[in-house]
Amino acid sequence: MKITGYRSLSTVHDWGRVTGDVNGVQSGDTTPVPVLIIETDAGIEGVGLGLHADIARVFPAVEGEDPRSVVALYDRMLDWVFKAGHSGPVFGTIGAVDMALWDLKAKMADEPLWRTLGARERFVPGYASGLEYGLTDEEVAQLYGRFADRGFKAGKVKGGRDLDRDLPRLEIVRAALSRNSRRPALMFDANESWNQAQAARYVAAIEEHLDLTWVEEPLRRWDAAGLAALRGKIRAAIASGENLTGLEQYRPLLDAKALDVVQVGNVWGITHFLRVATLAHGHDLPVSPVAYNANPIAHAAAAVPNLLTYEVQDLHFPVGLDVDQEFDDGGIILGDRPGIGILVDESQLSSGNSEASVPAATGPHIRPERAALRLVAEPDVIDVPAAPLRPVS
Repeated sequence: MKITGYRSLSTVHDWGRVTGDVNGVQSGDTTPVPVLIIETDAGIEGVGLGLHADIARVFPAVEGEDPRSVVALYDRMLDWVFKAGHSGPVFGTIGAVDMALWDLKAKMADEPLWRTLGARERFVPGYASGLEYGLTDEEVAQLYGRFADRGFKAGKVKGGRDLDRDLPRLEIVRAALSRNSRRPALMFDANESWNQAQAARYVAAIEEHLDLTWVEEPLRRWDAAGLAALRGKIRAAIASGENLTGLEQYRPLLDAKALDVVQVGNVWGITHFLRVATLAHGHDLPVSPVAYNANPIAHAAAAVPNLLTYEVQDLHFPVGLDVDQEFDDGGIILGDRPGIGILVDESQLSSGNSEASVPAATGPHIRPERAALRLVAEPDVIDVPAAPLRPVS
């Protein structure tokens, strides 16, 4: 079997509400979801999710290769872009391809990916995280009430600018989840919006009123010394890592003993998650994936020994994606559909932008009929407050 081409598609996730964090709030209810399809000469196709703007640059590293060599192909992609570097959108592209190759590998084995990766159970424990910064207090209560209906007993709140606003919202979430636990776990996410002094004061003020399981991204992602110093000033655990691209970016934080919970972004791929989980396990630390539409690395999360909990941001899936997952008992229940469990209805998706950069004479096969698919709306603009915008997660 050989990899022969790809199709770049796009859909949207309709949240039915605004989403955002302290750095910015989406003005509309939908967000774009890029979808990458990897084609093979056997007719089996793999599905990857996430931005893949550099697919024309990365694809030659895997074209003509056997997709079952997914781990070796991951390193081949990294080597392919070595000179110019692999951070940012390049790493996201590698992650989307990697995800699609793991999907192919499990499909060829005719089993769900969690089985292929050696997981014993299909259940992935999770916590509720509604990206709720732009909602009213009443809407927050309703949202986390819906998570409580599915058995969730842990939840995360976005904030970091106004203690008088944040404390009541933490209490609202605690009240909503208390039907499932006498002491629901509460997390607080500042999305890198503080310096060390601000973080110490703000978290200490919260902890005068309630316990936090962790505080997430209190400082910039690279501030190993600052995070290590902050650990000695607050009771809550420190979680970070979702925006780190490559093991080399984790090493300074782990060497400085700056983290209590090692986080990994879904959009960076399955191989990256597995390697970070192993690295964290070697430091006796738990790992927690940060969510993305359709929870594509939940299968890998089920297979690692040091999984703590998995972020769940919504109880629905993007338009045109049939995802073999259920939400119950406070987590994700993975199904038995082969691969990562995602069926794509391409009649509801639009052509992606990446094929425009592929030379017609030399690029991979792009099916011409895809160009006739209807277009989805342009991504909503973002209303940005005073702080610079960073990715919502």
